[in-house]
Amino acid sequence: MTENSFPLIGDNLPEMKVQTTMGEKNLPVDYKGKWIVLFSHPADFTPVCTTEFYSFAKKKEEFDKINTELLGLSMDQVFSHIKWAEWIKDNLDQEINFPIIADHGQIATKLGMLHPSKGTNTVRAVFIIDPKGIIRLIMYYPQEIGRNVDEIIRSIKALQYADKHNVAMPENWPNHPLLKDKVIVPPAKDVQTAEKRKEEYKDSCYDWWLCYKDME
Repeated sequence: MTENSFPLIGDNLPEMKVQTTMGEKNLPVDYKGKWIVLFSHPADFTPVCTTEFYSFAKKKEEFDKINTELLGLSMDQVFSHIKWAEWIKDNLDQEINFPIIADHGQIATKLGMLHPSKGTNTVRAVFIIDPKGIIRLIMYYPQEIGRNVDEIIRSIKALQYADKHNVAMPENWPNHPLLKDKVIVPPAKDVQTAEKRKEEYKDSCYDWWLCYKDME
């Protein structure tokens, strides 16, 4: 990470001590060996954010199955987070079953969650962090548009599969309109490999640079 900039894909998540609704946490140390979805929301007691938190909490078991922890964040005090979580449970019958970070601006600034055109609240940022503490994916949404929780789950599954099998993932994997649930063989990096590629994958190549195979 360069000086005076926020972290980018491939950078380590900066070490931070944070206050949450479930106690003090040390990032990313306390989550070693786990994937993390760290996501910011503009403010507690706002309608779009409430729909997002409801969906994140509703799908907590799906995140658990893929070894992933959730961490919310906004620049509200911890008592506001607690009261908002109580409201969601009392009125929408959904417990907020993950920590929410109470930030005073330092974390949001460090992670690039404050965008001048969107005022003093955080935008809807999503950081997907791997078990080694490396940032693998970043998404930014404006305050007026809610996120797609299923897309975040899909992205984590794709990253995990790509890491394990050294492949790339097509658009909307595993439901691509052309390749279905097939995965992409990384393109050849030298002439010799390129010449062999179409023979090696003769029934599953459009060209040497676009070959695919079944999931393992």
